[in-house]
Amino acid sequence: MSRTPSSTTPRPRAAKFTLVAAVTLGLLGGPVAWAAPAAATTSYRGCTVDPLRPSSQRNHWADFRIRLDCRDNGTVEIKQLRYEDQGGRRHDDFLGGTTFWWSFNRRGGTVTLHSYDVVPIQGRHSSERVYQLVSFRVRVGNHWSNWTRWEKSAEAIVRR
Repeated sequence: MSRTPSSTTPRPRAAKFTLVAAVTLGLLGGPVAWAAPAAATTSYRGCTVDPLRPSSQRNHWADFRIRLDCRDNGTVEIKQLRYEDQGGRRHDDFLGGTTFWWSFNRRGGTVTLHSYDVVPIQGRHSSERVYQLVSFRVRVGNHWSNWTRWEKSAEAIVRR
């Protein structure tokens, strides 16, 4: 004989609490996730680093640009990783990496850093999607900050 629980069976108090907590977090977390900015800009210790969408150049070249803005005196070290998107495959193709150091005077300023790379394109009428990841740290005086989390740029299409 099998026994199926009726819909009127009371739930244990822990199950009710878990259900209420899950629904509440889902309702609160949903709008927060949708409110996240589309840009990959990161600000830290008075400096802002924005990995821009790569721009296509001639003969399979792409310019992986980074906008750097600091409000005052300091040195920034930026790590950049460049990738070719493999369209849902497990691993994207690594194109290369660059490390930049940039120092600002008391007034700070804005600069766009350029990093060029060749994008291997297969076939005569083919194109490839590329993007970059950027992380940075800031030195003020003799002290370096921690590295920021990796930020991804928008993808760009590089054509033959």
